[in-house]
Amino acid sequence: MNEDIRIHSWPCSYYLDTRKQWVAGRLSLTPVAIKFTADKTGELLVDFHLSSVSEIKKESSNLIFSSLTILENNTKHWFSSLQPNRNVVFNILEHFWREQLLSSQGAGAEAAALQSTKGKELTGLLTGSQKRLEDTAKVLHYQGEQFDNIMRGLNKIEGDMDVADRLLTELESPSWWPFSSKLWKVPLETKPKETATVSDSKNQEGIIIRIPVIITHRTDSNVKPGKLTLFASGLEISDCNSQVIHRFESKDVDDIRVHTPYEISVRQRFIGKPDTSYRLLSAKMPEAIPILEMQFSKKIQFLEDALGFVGARKSPQVDLGTSIWQAATGLLGGVVQPCSLLGGGEGMDNDEVQLQKQEKISQEEAQELKQILKKLKGLALETEAELERQDEALDSITTSVDRATLNIDKQNRRIKKLT
Repeated sequence: MNEDIRIHSWPCSYYLDTRKQWVAGRLSLTPVAIKFTADKTGELLVDFHLSSVSEIKKESSNLIFSSLTILENNTKHWFSSLQPNRNVVFNILEHFWREQLLSSQGAGAEAAALQSTKGKELTGLLTGSQKRLEDTAKVLHYQGEQFDNIMRGLNKIEGDMDVADRLLTELESPSWWPFSSKLWKVPLETKPKETATVSDSKNQEGIIIRIPVIITHRTDSNVKPGKLTLFASGLEISDCNSQVIHRFESKDVDDIRVHTPYEISVRQRFIGKPDTSYRLLSAKMPEAIPILEMQFSKKIQFLEDALGFVGARKSPQVDLGTSIWQAATGLLGGVVQPCSLLGGGEGMDNDEVQLQKQEKISQEEAQELKQILKKLKGLALETEAELERQDEALDSITTSVDRATLNIDKQNRRIKKLT
């Protein structure tokens, strides 16, 4: 992810202590840093890492009203005249500062990440692929449950058509027909069971991902922290107290716009009344966008500032298969046959031999890779079996719908004759 991406910027004033004056400019937020640029000179007056921030507060005094202070390495930075207002800037800065601290845990975690071996890099790639396949399996499983509910509904329709056929036969029969009273004895106790089944499946719906977000509704000044939860059937926006603000079912979402890798907007259109639209900003949004792209592939739109994120995310996927499996083949081969790698090393320099040793993976990493590959294979086979089952269910649904349509037309014609 490019660390120079500008997440947000606000016009404001910065108190320059060396000159004892306020300077007009723009406060900018990137994924890892806070910057301030003067309007007149274009000079970068403030530039520090989020991990170096120890406090963000709203402050005021007799001379400075509605100000925001950021304490960085025992240096307090003052910002005032923030637009659209101080609360909006404070909520967004605090969100990204908190998520940065929680994700990185300081510079030690970053240094450890830079020293990861080839085996750890490969394990990370395969773990990401496993997570993506598990998310896909959840969506596919819920889709299969929807097909099962459709089949139960169609079976109920066929049962109702049988009841309608008996009732119409009763109405069409002469009054002296001796067996007419038996036609009214039909089971009617299936309706409560059906509703209970549907409600149970609704309660058992699983959560794919839940991330903290900054929610903007209608106006830029109406900003508050909350949560975004992705289900297989849609998405839900709630506040910090887990009170639901709005839930979008998959069919209700008309479009999702990705403004930046960290900001999206979700909209539902209406005729005759205002659209329902929410703008969501989050440091964890890059984890949710691939799932949204999978669920709403025909409704999601990447704007200009987000196209770089798409290219950076998809370009490695072009040769993902070759890169992963070539690396796996070479590295696992180095573990199984270490002598073959070192056999031709008589003419090598010591530096080359040392580099070759560093690129090998350990037995523990090889076992971990083996386990992940087994899980990936099992997930792939289960996904294939579920897809085949859903294909058969779709064929059955098509046949049942055609049969139900013919029965309904037939009963409608009989009803018209009676009336």
